[in-house]
Amino acid sequence: MCGIVGYVGPKPVVPVLIEGLRKLEYRGYDSAGVAVVQDGAIELRRSAGKLINLENAIQANPLAGVYGLGHTRWATHGRPTEENAHPHRDGSGRIVVVHNGIIENYLEIKRELIAEGHTFASETDTEVVAHLVQKEWKGDGLEKAVLRAMKRVRGLFALVLLSADDPEKLVTVRNGPPIVVGIGDGEYFVASDVPAILNHTRNVVFLDDGEMAVVTAKGVTFMTLDGTIVERKPTRVTWDPISAEKAGYKHFMLKEIFEQPSAVRETILGRASLETGQVYLDEMAISDAGLKVVDKITLLACGTSWHAALVGKFMIEELAKLPVEVDYGSEYRYRDPIINDRSLAIAITQSGETADTLAALREAKGKGARSLAVCNVVGSMATREADGTIYTHAGPEIGVASTKAFTTQLVALYLFALKLAEVRGTLSHAERCDHVGALMQLPQVLEETLKTAKEIEEIAAKFHNRSDFLYLGRGINYPIALEGALKLKEISYIHAEGYPAGEMKHGPIALIDEQMPVVALATHDHVFEKMQGNIQEAKARGGSIIAITTKGDTTLKELLSEGDCLVAVPATHRLLMPVVLSLPLQLLSYYIAVRRGCDVDQPRNLAKSVTVE
Repeated sequence: MCGIVGYVGPKPVVPVLIEGLRKLEYRGYDSAGVAVVQDGAIELRRSAGKLINLENAIQANPLAGVYGLGHTRWATHGRPTEENAHPHRDGSGRIVVVHNGIIENYLEIKRELIAEGHTFASETDTEVVAHLVQKEWKGDGLEKAVLRAMKRVRGLFALVLLSADDPEKLVTVRNGPPIVVGIGDGEYFVASDVPAILNHTRNVVFLDDGEMAVVTAKGVTFMTLDGTIVERKPTRVTWDPISAEKAGYKHFMLKEIFEQPSAVRETILGRASLETGQVYLDEMAISDAGLKVVDKITLLACGTSWHAALVGKFMIEELAKLPVEVDYGSEYRYRDPIINDRSLAIAITQSGETADTLAALREAKGKGARSLAVCNVVGSMATREADGTIYTHAGPEIGVASTKAFTTQLVALYLFALKLAEVRGTLSHAERCDHVGALMQLPQVLEETLKTAKEIEEIAAKFHNRSDFLYLGRGINYPIALEGALKLKEISYIHAEGYPAGEMKHGPIALIDEQMPVVALATHDHVFEKMQGNIQEAKARGGSIIAITTKGDTTLKELLSEGDCLVAVPATHRLLMPVVLSLPLQLLSYYIAVRRGCDVDQPRNLAKSVTVE
């Protein structure tokens, strides 16, 4: 997900753009650039690699102005080089564009423009937009040229353009990836995500698909791509900008791991009564009567959110006695899913902007399903398109590898399962109160769990040089084995596989030898004895065991050998154990990645939110 920042206002523009790009580094990128109008001409500075390279280029060749654009690129078309870095110019050098997404028919447009005499300087799909707007330039304003150009363009994209011939104006278009317009005091901003502008304003407008914003020093005009003016009211962002800083932690990921007790507390706050066992999800906007007619639930998600969906399936089926299907957002619309007006589709997405999950949500809605979003970002596309939303209240998550967003998704799904059970009468009053009580205690349980950090750091020191890991779990905990393996892959670049432990004998057991650490989630529940058997099978083949179990149990300690490791976490209700188990696995992946010298917050090839298919 490329980073975009634009500014029009009285401040020197370059520091605003660089600061905004720095706030967006967490999204992942491979090159960066800025464009500023200076003395009536457009000045570009671009560089491959990290933002510091761009800053050095600007220091060596300074530029200034009061409006401009900045961009961090995550390559889709063309290598990560300075030539392919954004912003891109048209043939005259008077128009520039930055872009997040994919122009699907760019080759067709590029061939036409070359035939008409245009010359291209990059391998990107983005550059054709600047040339196309140049072709449509008739001197009646940049926005009119962009509207005409958009009639030719296909794909999913967020664009921001400026022209030296239409001063102090930015034009931005959304068709897929997010664009946020910030309304300040005599100054205006465009960005691909809220953190880029939070230090300047909390009043933002999230563009809808098929919308344009024309940003000038006098204000902002919103319109559809047919030129119809629309009224848009700003949303007030409640995040504290300071919460997006590292606050003394070495990495954002470590900070966000340790924020999980408070994030979970915020997700629970005001939503459940210990006295009545009732759950209150006012933002859900689906009535009790509407929930009663639901006979099937489909959970739609990608990546880490898909693992949350797998856990959610266990929660909902056990508590509310409704069948639940879990689908990859990236696969859902490419088959013919069986869904109707008695179905409920729930899109799970931290950002609310994940392209595949949004497409799956639209597919379900198109077939008549009711819809919900489980989301962290107020006003994002998923929250606007779904019938209702359950916000996770995790606050800004900067690290690319999701931590607190994941655990708050689990808590939100647990709350939803309890609400559904309440409406359907599948739990007694006493049972609901027991579940709510366990939920209320969860933040303290997580605080206690984080006290294992030191021993997990020691385990990481022992195993950080291994090339393969196997993660095993059973029942509701097996999705956490999948998530633990994903975290290790994402930030340490170690090959890791997560499996339901019962499936180990159906293939993965062939991989186990003296060099293979096996991470076993063996809490004291109804499948504990089965997990003991799986651990013995792994040990018999020479595997080193890293077992995570419940405090107070001595069985595993007797089973393990000197070279094995045991981490004990506090007990909680069985259905909430996945939240607890997530924390030591996050810490393990973090400390291993640090030991290996990896870029924890910005792992290679990854972006925070994948807004292209």
